[in-house]
Amino acid sequence: MFNLKKVNDYEYEIPKTGPMKVKGTVFINDALLSKFTDDEPLKQVSNVASMPGIVEKSIAMPDIHLGYGFPIGGVAAFDYDEGIISPGGVGYDINCGVSLLKTSLTYADVRDKITPILDNLYRSIPVGIEYKSSFQLNSNKLNDIISSGLSWAYSNGYATKMDMGNTEEQGKMDCGYSNVSEKALKRGINELGTLGGGNHFLEIQRVDSIFDKKIAKKFGIEKDQILIMIHTGSRGLGHQVASDFMLRLNESDAAVKNEGDKQLISAYTKSREGQDYIDAMNAAANYGFVNRQIIVYKIRKVFEDIFRNDFESMGMELVYSLAHNMAKIEEHEIDNKRRKLIVHRKGATRAFPKDIALGNFSETGYPVIIPGDMGTSSYIMVGTRENMKNSFGSSCHGAGRLLSRKKANENFTADDIITELNSRGIYIRAATKKAIAEEAPDSYKDIDEVIKIVNGANIAHPVTNMKPLAVMKG
Repeated sequence: MFNLKKVNDYEYEIPKTGPMKVKGTVFINDALLSKFTDDEPLKQVSNVASMPGIVEKSIAMPDIHLGYGFPIGGVAAFDYDEGIISPGGVGYDINCGVSLLKTSLTYADVRDKITPILDNLYRSIPVGIEYKSSFQLNSNKLNDIISSGLSWAYSNGYATKMDMGNTEEQGKMDCGYSNVSEKALKRGINELGTLGGGNHFLEIQRVDSIFDKKIAKKFGIEKDQILIMIHTGSRGLGHQVASDFMLRLNESDAAVKNEGDKQLISAYTKSREGQDYIDAMNAAANYGFVNRQIIVYKIRKVFEDIFRNDFESMGMELVYSLAHNMAKIEEHEIDNKRRKLIVHRKGATRAFPKDIALGNFSETGYPVIIPGDMGTSSYIMVGTRENMKNSFGSSCHGAGRLLSRKKANENFTADDIITELNSRGIYIRAATKKAIAEEAPDSYKDIDEVIKIVNGANIAHPVTNMKPLAVMKG
């Protein structure tokens, strides 16, 4: 096993050695560590620790697994003036994230309608890699979307003011569109309101347990309530932005290369390349916010058709929409001084606590939404004050893969998974059977073990968990 030093039951340290500028911190316990099949994700934590301008430590969350450059579940902060911005530290699916929609409906209200709801959602929301959007965009509309984010959705009747207030950054990152390539725009023009493939999903859920009644009440969540979770991002547009800048950096003399991993090629944040990437990344993030919001809009329409009622009367309000796979300019306290940093969260999410969170969440902290696999619980949590120092106010973003997609396909069959899920009252629709096999529940870590670490390490505390009733997979 990689050189790890146990700090406590929920944290291990990678000591600073060789080219590492800071230590590595891995939030994990013995149970999950024993399931590691190789050291590559831990080597990635170590390689990130050698990057210019990194502050304090290179961090991995309990959902850690192998990624491109950074591990999935990787967090690192760099000095804004002297550090770097890394496309590999953001990922190809820029602003892959989660939107959680609540309803005033209970399980009794939907129990006999689960199949028609799922079927209608499947018809309304394109899933899979090849399926295109029913939205007809032209280049001017697309430019408005990536410049304005949810402001565009609100102006065009696809979002409410509450949706905007309950979305990270109000659903708008400052940017233009001049740094988004024509190829990226072409990929995005036909994908708005689509779920995509891979681990992207839509899930109808039933609130199972309430752990913090006070905060759950503020979020408007009660036991047995029906919620809908959407997990997707910026689709082909974001992927192309990442590809474009990786190519640009590999051809640039100004690029910062990493001896340990060529995938960590980066740019100094204040360089022309760095500023152009931040602009393009933010544009892709805006597209991701709007993509999820259009799906929220379509869900509301399906429920209106089935229940013959308007979505407001059914309490269909956004709990929160958050981003994974982002680098964000933030101020944090380092050695008793406020410093301007650029915090990379790769397969990780912001988890600011009350009094640091703004707007609708100043009294609770931003909701931290952590999906499980399609057969187990998902959780809503809130960040802790201690975690601002532990991980720059970050949390894991899910259970994390245990097996690669290839191994999952070798070990599981779609028919067996469907039979097993149906036996537990969980219904599934997917673009292909291959997608079901790749996303087999047993290919993911135990979400309850992950949550135990997140709670025990004072990263975030649980508010409620939800059980799946129906799942759409790309």
